[in-house]
Amino acid sequence: MTAATPRAILEYGLASGNVGLVQLLGLCPLLAVSNNAVNALGLGLATMLALILTNTAVAGIRRLTRRDVRIPAFVMIIAAVVTSIELAIRAWLPELHAVLGIFIPLIVTNCALMGRAEAFASRNRPDLAALDGFAIGLGFAWVLLLIGAVRELIGSGSLFAGAGRLLKLPGLELAADGYPGFVLAVLPIGAFLVLAGLIATRQGWRLRQARQAA
Repeated sequence: MTAATPRAILEYGLASGNVGLVQLLGLCPLLAVSNNAVNALGLGLATMLALILTNTAVAGIRRLTRRDVRIPAFVMIIAAVVTSIELAIRAWLPELHAVLGIFIPLIVTNCALMGRAEAFASRNRPDLAALDGFAIGLGFAWVLLLIGAVRELIGSGSLFAGAGRLLKLPGLELAADGYPGFVLAVLPIGAFLVLAGLIATRQGWRLRQARQAA
């Protein structure tokens, strides 16, 4: 990303610098929690909120933090933000917290948070840093949600199963009666296959665009 304009920030986070499809960061939750759309959406939104709050806080103290202590400061901010989000989910969405389990606190270890704090938030205004966190988080969330939706549809013949119980959104639940299911899709290997398909589709589209432009 060459210029910190709102359009460039959004384009980078959603497409050209997507942490899931391009940078391949945060693959542990991306592959482990994406066995259905509800889990994927829950973790994606939690990660997006963590990115927004972390980036905003880092940008707010960027002039007050010495370079030799900036990394420990960023780690403390990330840990405090993620802990607050985990406590909020545990209090208000306990069933979602029980399903996601250890993967909520593991947001702390997502390289995207530290990477954006160091590469962008520490060098830009809080409003642009918050927008960057939103774009990067939304890019991660849509990839996570798409993988979860595809795996759930193929593996179970349903979509957003458990949305009423976990997210308090019962109107999202869809199910196909009599579908026998395809177990491979909901196993870990299914996540790798769907992610590989998305990456291949993106690469094929880029090659086609390049040929048309030549």
